[in-house]
Amino acid sequence: MKESIYIKNMVCNRCIMVVAQEFEKAGLKPDAVKMGEVELPEKPSSVQLENISTTLQQLGFEILDDQKQKLIEKIRTLLIDKIQSGEIEEHFILSDFIGRTFNKDYSQLSRLFSEVEGVTIEQFFIHQKIEKVKELIAYNELTLSEIAWKLGYSSVAHLSAQFKKVTGFTPSQIKKHPINNRKSLDKI
Repeated sequence: MKESIYIKNMVCNRCIMVVAQEFEKAGLKPDAVKMGEVELPEKPSSVQLENISTTLQQLGFEILDDQKQKLIEKIRTLLIDKIQSGEIEEHFILSDFIGRTFNKDYSQLSRLFSEVEGVTIEQFFIHQKIEKVKELIAYNELTLSEIAWKLGYSSVAHLSAQFKKVTGFTPSQIKKHPINNRKSLDKI
């Protein structure tokens, strides 16, 4: 019987690769490894699960066994994937997106997320978007207008105001005088 294992702090393609390699080394051949989740063809033994859990903890990951934690990680992963896609519509409504995806009442999910993570879903989403803006500025391949459009901001002014509120700097200031103040996604 197939088994899904949810893992906290899988926030990038390199994380997926590392986790997949560790499962392979442990003799657990995953059917699929996605952001925050490993699908196995069958349930691992408790010894296998304990061993892989210890290994992953040493690498900064955590296997989630609590249902609430699994749901929170699914929300985090969904939002990170949405931002990384760079395809956020201008009139994107976060509450509708999450409620529809999980087929649950958004206010209930929001309350749970806030209790566990210490920030609201909206704050988490904004902070993730700001880190993506920093990344895109650092690459210097897109204009601020293009960045704003990709991340669903109604204008460069809206992006700049939110960016300044979170970082204390405007995107233009960062672009002119780059500082290494990017956070890794698992620290947000």
